[in-house]
Amino acid sequence: MAEENGPSDFPESTSTRFYSDVQANNNFHGSGLPGIKRRGQGHGSRSWIKIDEHGNSKILELDKATVMRHCSLPARDLRLLDPKFIYPSTILGREQAIVVNLEQIRCVITADEVILMNSLDACVLQYESELCKRLQINRDQPDGLPFEFRALELVLELTCLSLDAQVKELELEVYPVLDELASSINTLNLERVRRLKGQLLALTQRVQKVCDEIEHLMDDDGDMAEMYLTEKKQRKEDYLNNDSYDQADIYGKIRGAARSAPVSPASSTTGMHKLQRAFSNLSSSKHGSISASSNCQENIDQLEMLLETYFVVIDSALNKLSSLKEYIDDTEDLINIKLANVQNQLIQFELLLTAATFVATIFAMVTAVFGMNLKTTVFDDPDGFNWTIIITGIFCLVLYIAFMIYFKHKKLLPL
Repeated sequence: MAEENGPSDFPESTSTRFYSDVQANNNFHGSGLPGIKRRGQGHGSRSWIKIDEHGNSKILELDKATVMRHCSLPARDLRLLDPKFIYPSTILGREQAIVVNLEQIRCVITADEVILMNSLDACVLQYESELCKRLQINRDQPDGLPFEFRALELVLELTCLSLDAQVKELELEVYPVLDELASSINTLNLERVRRLKGQLLALTQRVQKVCDEIEHLMDDDGDMAEMYLTEKKQRKEDYLNNDSYDQADIYGKIRGAARSAPVSPASSTTGMHKLQRAFSNLSSSKHGSISASSNCQENIDQLEMLLETYFVVIDSALNKLSSLKEYIDDTEDLINIKLANVQNQLIQFELLLTAATFVATIFAMVTAVFGMNLKTTVFDDPDGFNWTIIITGIFCLVLYIAFMIYFKHKKLLPL
């Protein structure tokens, strides 16, 4: 569990540059702790969880400017972590930090600490506890991964597990509803499928964005090289140490040469040549350091293998969602076929009913004509009207049968 510590502990575990920035910030805020505001002081202060490389965590109240100076990040990168806005999943490699925004985990990873945005979300709490546990275990059993890669690996792991669990949960809910809809088409089942389809679309977009982000990093060697923070920090420290040693050596030789031969022009010329050779050696050492740095940046296999592992996991979840969407589309096609079949049956019934109505209308017209008060010899015969009815009925029946034969010939009715 994170321990609520005073904000004065935060500068002690950071670099000298950050400590000086905080001291400068203290002059601006007046009395009180540097760059760190208590609750209720300032509008830019937020709660953060700092986890160091030894697995110790503490809760701090930091404003945005302090985090930006400490991690050397621009405002647009830190804005990706703002919970007030909804940004897609992002992993950015910068000079001194990695900005991570994956699902509910929003943090800044440096070479020796993780600054995690505090939240009551289960993923954030799990990330904090699991990272502290792994870092404490890693002190006794090192795995060879730099600190920033261990922190990034846990973010990817929890994100992939969370998304995969949501995919499985959605599968368990969707398949029974689709099977029920296929057997019984009603408004309730259609509404449930519509709601689940919306959830599927939203989850697919989230999984697709994480997958695209990991794939983008794997395709860009420069971005992966930027994430080797521990190596860059070590090279920078070595360069500064070598630079300080070379400068002290050069100035010592200059002083010695000046004291030994202060008046001789030949000695002065020789000292100038020595100085030029010293500076040339210094520039060549700098060039060699830069070349070694570029060669180290090309060695990105370690991070690439790490990303490939979780890319396979997230791609598998994406394939499950694609299969689920295809199953929904197939069910919709089946429902449309069933509805079209019912519609065709109704049209066939309407056709039969229309033909029967036409025949009945002819029979009714004949009976209506003979029902008028007309003077005709048909009424002189007692059986004349009966024969008229029989002949009309036979004619209507033959006409209806003729309609049926015509409809079957045109394949308007099933055989």
